[in-house]
Amino acid sequence: MSSLSPPPIPMELHAGNRQKLVDSIRRHLSGSNRSLDGFVLLHGGEEKNRYCTDHAELFRQESYFAYLFGVREPDFYGAIDIGSGKSILFIPRLPADYAVWLGEIKPLLHFKETYMVDMVFYVDEIIQVFNEQFKGSGKPLLYLLHGLNTDSSNFSKPASFEGIEKFETDLTTLHPILAECRVIKSNLELQLIQFANDISSEAHIEVMRRVTPGMKEYQMESMFLHHSYMYGGCRHCSYTCICATGDNSAVLHYGHAAAPNDRTFEDGDFALLDMGAEYHFYASDITCSFPVNGKFTSDQSLIYNAVLDAHNSVISAMKPGVNWVDMHKLAERIILESLKKGSILTGDVDDMMVQRLGAVFMPHGLGHFMGIDTHDTGGYPKGVERPKEPGLKSLRTARDLLEGMVITVEPGCYFIKALLIPAMENAITSKFFNRDTVERFRNFGGVRIESDLVVTANGCKNMTNVPRETWEIEAVMAGGPWPPVTTKNNSTK
Repeated sequence: MSSLSPPPIPMELHAGNRQKLVDSIRRHLSGSNRSLDGFVLLHGGEEKNRYCTDHAELFRQESYFAYLFGVREPDFYGAIDIGSGKSILFIPRLPADYAVWLGEIKPLLHFKETYMVDMVFYVDEIIQVFNEQFKGSGKPLLYLLHGLNTDSSNFSKPASFEGIEKFETDLTTLHPILAECRVIKSNLELQLIQFANDISSEAHIEVMRRVTPGMKEYQMESMFLHHSYMYGGCRHCSYTCICATGDNSAVLHYGHAAAPNDRTFEDGDFALLDMGAEYHFYASDITCSFPVNGKFTSDQSLIYNAVLDAHNSVISAMKPGVNWVDMHKLAERIILESLKKGSILTGDVDDMMVQRLGAVFMPHGLGHFMGIDTHDTGGYPKGVERPKEPGLKSLRTARDLLEGMVITVEPGCYFIKALLIPAMENAITSKFFNRDTVERFRNFGGVRIESDLVVTANGCKNMTNVPRETWEIEAVMAGGPWPPVTTKNNSTK
């Protein structure tokens, strides 16, 4: 069961996003003495079939279009008149037999009211509408979305339609401005992200309570998906679920088609579950790590608490103005110090940091922006350089934190043979390893702890609510309540 229910979706959120873009692009154009006449034009996502078949894949809206318009349906165009700020949707003109197979063909007024836009027309009217609405001189100017996604190295696809050559087009102005608009979240956006976190936190706890040795990894995935959809109305996940146990937990992006969460896990195994539901396009991204039998061994506690200390220290240090590279290095240092205390490593931690030994145990970045996309936009705007050193080069942003950013904190410690063996054989780094102790952890796998944080005026707020301390996890897995019940003197019972 669940105490949660899907909240209403405020379309004012997307109207606010559009106004934010209009204000930003007007400032940019005014600053460069350019005319404020013209239209922002985006093409929404297109429905696609599975290869050559007639099986339509479950549609999810393109993220920039979702951000500005909140439209669920495929094959729309959306425009914003920069001068007036008015918004326009262009919808596909559906064939009559749509009503037989797919439901009522809704009138234009339905979409105007549902999505809170100023005007709605059909896609085949797009040329006429732009010509009629344009108030400037010469050909109407269209600002199209084209730019690099620094997480995927893919480029946004600019809108196109038959007859677009009759218009002036700009492919460079819109993308950096719109990407930056998405970096700072509004209160309405934060409410949706918080709900995605709430239902995902609850689903993670449900998995903890129901997991037993002898299950398949995909059964944990199934429990999570069921709970978040059944009680949260979350039809989509933010990303492919990672349900790793044993050695698999050292595979950073486990769960893909070639490694589909299908191992049978056994008593004594450790699990790493990275799963997050999506609600009205907005993401969550939560990782919990725990022993499948509900009891931590001393070795499991050593690695887990190393990561937890890093997780908590970063959250304590986060506030506006703090640089994310420094936060990554803080997490690395704490993990290395813990591994030294546990006799896995030996030597001077400062020397380890210089030799980038932290990247052997945590090759990924500390975290990433999150919003409409799990790896949200704005990580490397113009002027922000990506670090080149091992580990640091995997950071998805190197920016200073700003109030209103949502970013994940996800330190990890993994025993990845492809990294560990070369480091132990390297003439410079081999001296740091206690080989006998490392051998004991060779098949350990890994631990990751991930929470979603919003940066506030003086610090940050953790939007994720799951057991983190070892005793909390053991209590929940034994059937205890979450949050723990407290007595009047604040002790747990």
